[in-house]
Amino acid sequence: QVQLVESGGGLVQAGGSLRLSCAVAGRTNSMYTMAWFRQAPGKEREFVTSIHWSTGNTYYAESVKGRFTTSSDNAKNTMYLQMNSLKPEDTAVYYCALRRTVLSSYDSWGQGTQVTVSS
Repeated sequence: QVQLVESGGGLVQAGGSLRLSCAVAGRTNSMYTMAWFRQAPGKEREFVTSIHWSTGNTYYAESVKGRFTTSSDNAKNTMYLQMNSLKPEDTAVYYCALRRTVLSSYDSWGQGTQVTVSS
């Protein structure tokens, strides 16, 4: 069993910053990539960014490139999302997810943390 716990969401004005954390507990012997997804009201869940656990390689959705940075502390089994220059359209529930192997999908999810950006 693996548990993912997000923290760090909140309310911020447009142009502000927030830092999200995702701590992984339980069986962490197999971690391939971790990712952040988000879901805004009335919209489908969308990919935001991912990080390869071993290499640290990162990938970003076009909508957040240059504003968001994902990183990890492997010793703490924790992933971070630094969000700068936030826009109202970044308002969503942010979820972290774990993909254990190259052959698996993102099959472990956190409970989500709300990010609200006011204009």
